[in-house]
Amino acid sequence: MTLQIADRNRVRTITLDRPEALNAFNEALYDATADALLAAAEDPAVAVVLLTGNGRAFSAGTDLLEMHERTTNPDFVPGKHGFLGLLDSLVAFPKPLVCAVNGLGLGAGVTILGYADLAFMSTTARLKCPFTSLGVAPEAASSYLFPQLMGRQNAAWMLLSSEWVSAEEALSMGLVWRVCEPDDLLAEAHRHAEVLAARPISSLVAVKRTMTEPVRAEIRAARDRENAAFAQLMGGPANLEALTAFAEGREADFTSLPPGW
Repeated sequence: MTLQIADRNRVRTITLDRPEALNAFNEALYDATADALLAAAEDPAVAVVLLTGNGRAFSAGTDLLEMHERTTNPDFVPGKHGFLGLLDSLVAFPKPLVCAVNGLGLGAGVTILGYADLAFMSTTARLKCPFTSLGVAPEAASSYLFPQLMGRQNAAWMLLSSEWVSAEEALSMGLVWRVCEPDDLLAEAHRHAEVLAARPISSLVAVKRTMTEPVRAEIRAARDRENAAFAQLMGGPANLEALTAFAEGREADFTSLPPGW
């Protein structure tokens, strides 16, 4: 099982449940999460979705061991939805989405916050967008959504540096809405989710649609730009060095790459 799903007071809590892998997204978890969002979108008993993680991580992003296999194994079989399908379900999700960042967030475990209507974060959690340390490009329209959320310079640091960002920094940047003590995080996130869930679903959907519809075209354009850049860089010298170093348990060394890489 890769997800826990629980309903209370019209709030559906979806908990990423691969704690042994820091809730990293493999194809199975991408598919399960996309299916869960699609089901919640259609369920008339669900007004709000609360997304969190089990264990010490929110999500470590894409499973790098599986990513390495995908780049080196021509027989690799992708999932039904995969990463792009999960993004499609997030972009189209019509109801309020609340995220409770309970622990470490990397890559997709950070960029997913661009689609959160409300984001809560534990004081002990940390976030990192490791794209440049992996020799790849941004994802999930974060190159558009993050400057909208945080301003250009905060977004530039987040996307360019591959450095950790604390809960306090994420709050000051505007990436998250509230910071809570670890023991209070889920209760506080659920309390706010229930405030929303007590409203008419038709009204919640209408408000979200009027807020998100104007940026749908920009999100699509950003995803297209990012996908093109990712396709160009994935499997290139920098990315292969990063993935090989990860598999070998060492730091990547980008100093000997071909010129321009």
